[in-house]
Amino acid sequence: MTLSSPKMITWVIALILGVVGILANLVALPLVSATVGFWLLVIAFLLLVVASAVKGL
Repeated sequence: MTLSSPKMITWVIALILGVVGILANLVALPLVSATVGFWLLVIAFLLLVVASAVKGL
C-alpha cells in the first residue's frame, strides 16, 4: 500500500477537530463535553489515516 500526503483542507479540518477535542478534554467548553471531545479526537485521527491511504483526499 502506498501512502500519500493529505490535501491541505483535509489536514486543516483534522487539525481543527483535534484542537477542539483537546480543549474539550482540558477545559469546560459550553458546547462540547469531554466525551464529545474524545470522539472529535478519534474522528480527526481517522480522517488523517484515511486521507493518507486514499489518494486525492
